[in-house]
Amino acid sequence: MPMNGDARPLTVPDLIGMKAAGRRIVVLTCYDAAFARLLEAADVDVLLVGDSLNQVLAGQETTLSATLEQMIYHAASVHRGSRRSLVFVDLPFLTYQVSVPEAIRNAGRVLQESGAHGVKLEGGQPMADTVRALVERGIPVLGHLGLTPQSVHALGGYRVQGREVGSADRLLADARALEEAGACGVVLELLPSALARRISAALTIPTIGIGAGAGCDGQVLVLHDMLGLNEAFNPKFLHRYAELGEAVRSAVRAYAADVRGGRYPGPEHSFD
Repeated sequence: MPMNGDARPLTVPDLIGMKAAGRRIVVLTCYDAAFARLLEAADVDVLLVGDSLNQVLAGQETTLSATLEQMIYHAASVHRGSRRSLVFVDLPFLTYQVSVPEAIRNAGRVLQESGAHGVKLEGGQPMADTVRALVERGIPVLGHLGLTPQSVHALGGYRVQGREVGSADRLLADARALEEAGACGVVLELLPSALARRISAALTIPTIGIGAGAGCDGQVLVLHDMLGLNEAFNPKFLHRYAELGEAVRSAVRAYAADVRGGRYPGPEHSFD
């Protein structure tokens, strides 16, 4: 199994091996080749091309209008910028829920046209047959439970899930159904930490938490959120590791001042 600094590319089976070895899995969203190179150099294990790009890059309020072509374009960019990290891609809304054959076709397109290693889809027991069909055809699948952004309207907004006993038991049953169907891991979003720990302990496949506490086998954040580039978004679970929004503004102000003041470009930036 590759460790930090190892040049051998990670494989999907490595994820289960990392859980068995007690090694936490590091996941970040990524949408382009430039950031893919930076994240891989920092030993990020999995680059998730999330449909969150619809909000982060396109300025939409939800992920619901993301398209398959949009996801393939960004996934191909991320794949070109990475050599060791695994690349997983969100299947957009209505590209896998309508029928199993359509899910196979669309997930196959993602892998074929982008070079990604697997796909992620939302939902538990109702999606088990779809997960099984994809895995049987050689398409690795990450599940996603808890707050599932494509169901934001049905859930009544971006709220913590699984606080009631009945819903907590259903989420555990959902996680087990995904594992049984062949999923290689499950993202747990906005769950009470005790429930996320309980689900993690019940599975042999890794759990990747976001707003689900420290009991998961790995963690994921949206890259622009943790870098401070999305300053309006500040939920309880988010830790900003940089304040690049202010750094960008400062750099652009300095550039604008130099252009307006005639200081840029200088002789050292000009050609004879």
